[in-house]
Amino acid sequence: MNKRQVITLCIIAVVLAAAVAVMKFTGKESVQSTTTRAAGQTLFEKFPAGEVQSIAITGADGTVTIEQKDGKWTVAERDTYPANTSAVNEFIRMLAELKVTRGMEAGPSFAPRFGMDENASTPDQRGLTAVFKDAAGKELATISLGKNIESGASASPFGGAAAVGRYIRNHADESGFYAISELFPSISDEASRWLDDAFFSPEKIKSVTLHQKGGGEVAWKLSRETEDAEFKLDGATGDETLNTTNAAPLKSLFSYARFNDVVPAGELEARADAENKRSAVIDTFEGFTYRLTITPAKPEEGVASTAGEEMLLTVDVSAELPKERKKEENETPEDAKIQEDAFQERLKSLTEKLDKEKALAGRSFLVAKSTVDTLLKERADLVTKADPAADNNANQGSVQNLPGGILTTPPRSVTTPPIEAVTPPIAIPPLEETEPDNAGEDTGKSGD
Repeated sequence: MNKRQVITLCIIAVVLAAAVAVMKFTGKESVQSTTTRAAGQTLFEKFPAGEVQSIAITGADGTVTIEQKDGKWTVAERDTYPANTSAVNEFIRMLAELKVTRGMEAGPSFAPRFGMDENASTPDQRGLTAVFKDAAGKELATISLGKNIESGASASPFGGAAAVGRYIRNHADESGFYAISELFPSISDEASRWLDDAFFSPEKIKSVTLHQKGGGEVAWKLSRETEDAEFKLDGATGDETLNTTNAAPLKSLFSYARFNDVVPAGELEARADAENKRSAVIDTFEGFTYRLTITPAKPEEGVASTAGEEMLLTVDVSAELPKERKKEENETPEDAKIQEDAFQERLKSLTEKLDKEKALAGRSFLVAKSTVDTLLKERADLVTKADPAADNNANQGSVQNLPGGILTTPPRSVTTPPIEAVTPPIAIPPLEETEPDNAGEDTGKSGD
């Protein structure tokens, strides 16, 4: 081998070595993620949780805005109705502590592949976008929640993969998208999902009064003297008896009631069937008075018909709470202290209850018809009338004895026109000659 060949081989060896090095380097880089955040790190280097004053969540169905008013979370699209504070704070806390499980290097244009297409009209393709702002309206952060990440294993014997996480994007981080283990199932663009679910709940009901449609005339009133007593129908006539099956549920009326939504004042006229409006009053043994207005709700525009399925309910609450406890005779100082402490504790509880329920005044709640069905029963449904007294003179007649000692009464006679009986004249036969009295004797003698 000459010198020229040796040089040529050396050059080839150097080129091959360089090529291998380049391949190793580029190959290593191709499998490494270059996203800003790595697995195990939080999505945000530092999320400004304490500065958040409003959250706007947008999805395929619209936008809901949750904002602070006088230090309390409210829902703007529901005339600043109180929001579920626990749910809002939990959402913020979870974002501040959220860790990524995997990073995927991709630019913002790849958002539709992860279920974050802001131009899509379906929830599964659109996803949700949440914008967080401070008191001055400055944007603090924006995230998008996309498709769920499903495992390969079936979640149930009926099929379907189990969701093990979700895709998320921090709009300030353009290095890629992230997989997280949280599903955020309660996050929604529906305003009704963010409302505080506290509702009014009458306790120890003393009386219930329902008025006629469109007027102040009383349809019926039920009342009772004690908490353990049964209701009585005011003005019941002698032949009316209260149907306890239908009346008993009124003792716990609205005890576990829930509402579906709150109708904004600007939409109320279009949603209310005012011609069939009714009013009712509930009084309790503890001095609470609930004045209710119940109106059939028309279906919301653009939503599948719900006619007859929902009602609009407004509630005005007032109360006359006792100022002091009524003392019992001959109670000992020890008993008096126990009773007084219990009275003050109950008074405090009732005062708090009154404050919370008075805050519901002026709101129009959308409730299921089944929530008010018990209250909307007509008077005829609450009473049973006695059967008319039987005619004591009916089926009266002489009792006949049949063979075997059976007694029977003849059927009721039917009145028919009198029948005139026509009989032929009766001819009187001529008198026969009678023999003398001794004729028999002669005959008898001769027989002997």
